[in-house]
Amino acid sequence: MDIDGDDFFTNLDRPGRAVNNNAFQERLRQAPRDEEDAAIPDVPPFMLEEEEETPLQQLIRHWMNERHAPDILSNEGELLAGLLDHIRSQSETVQLLRTDPSSSEEEHFRIMLVQTEVERVKFIVRSYLRTRLFKIEKFARYIMTNPEVQQRLSESEVDHARRFAQLTDQHFYHAVLQSLPETQQTLDDQPPFVPSMITEPDKTRGVFVLARQDCPPVRLPDGTALEMRKGHISLTPYSVVEQLITRGEVELV
Repeated sequence: MDIDGDDFFTNLDRPGRAVNNNAFQERLRQAPRDEEDAAIPDVPPFMLEEEEETPLQQLIRHWMNERHAPDILSNEGELLAGLLDHIRSQSETVQLLRTDPSSSEEEHFRIMLVQTEVERVKFIVRSYLRTRLFKIEKFARYIMTNPEVQQRLSESEVDHARRFAQLTDQHFYHAVLQSLPETQQTLDDQPPFVPSMITEPDKTRGVFVLARQDCPPVRLPDGTALEMRKGHISLTPYSVVEQLITRGEVELV
């Protein structure tokens, strides 16, 4: 595992990679110096030759989509589990190297760089989970009344949404609703000309989308057609590109 940032992420990205402490230590000692590293081309990612997306790149894409989408997206539990297992094994290997008395000062510095990159990946994972938790609590009652949305969540996320919705209902009832007439003590009634009391995602909100490939034309609310070419960024209502995001044809930026 090389210490340089791109090489580290390349190794970190690929799950199922056997962890060999001796091989890791040998690669660490033979890692090239900074001046020997290849220069990183100053070219936008979508202009480079298309390569297979690594698990870490997938996580970053799902993280950005989750942060910018008004609705809660599908859970990526399997991807997270594989990446976290790999991070855990790499962290254990780094700890072994830190206690190696034969390591030089330069090697300890390189180990510190590896630890820094691991912490950056952990930050992305935590931010992704915090974003989902925020949406689950914000839309808890909406989630519990919509089976299609529940299918996007993990079992533990659905359980949390159910408990949170129950606690919220109990709080509203004891604080306000019990003092109202019986016909007004529910939160899911929909009288005419009155906004729903269940918070729902605003799918009409505008989002910036980057086309990862040439996309079929989509119909805008005003009736015009929008055709997105690979690498182009467009501003459009979320509802227009919702299915493209699900299929991975575009990503939010």
